[in-house]
Amino acid sequence: MNLDDLIQRLREFADARDWEPFHTPKNLVMALSGEVGELTALFQWLTPEESAGAMRDPQLRPEVLDEIADVTLYLVRLADMLGIDLIEAANAKIDRNEVRFPRAQK
Repeated sequence: MNLDDLIQRLREFADARDWEPFHTPKNLVMALSGEVGELTALFQWLTPEESAGAMRDPQLRPEVLDEIADVTLYLVRLADMLGIDLIEAANAKIDRNEVRFPRAQK
């Protein structure tokens, strides 16, 4: 599956549940923010070492996967509703950042 397939699957999922009227940019941003908050809560009190090993923790791993998935799905849906190509937008941002933040001198 690629990003276009995921976008289509999300469209079909929302359409089958008549969620389209609720998937306004405002509502999707609010939902995305909530999911980022839930992901943040999983890491909030971990040490740097614990956070780096989160995916090796049998209790934390499925929670992180679920929250990362929720963040991804809301972001993809938001971009779709706004007509934004996520890959194009991400590459354009990296291009701008390469100018803003030159390579480190080694």
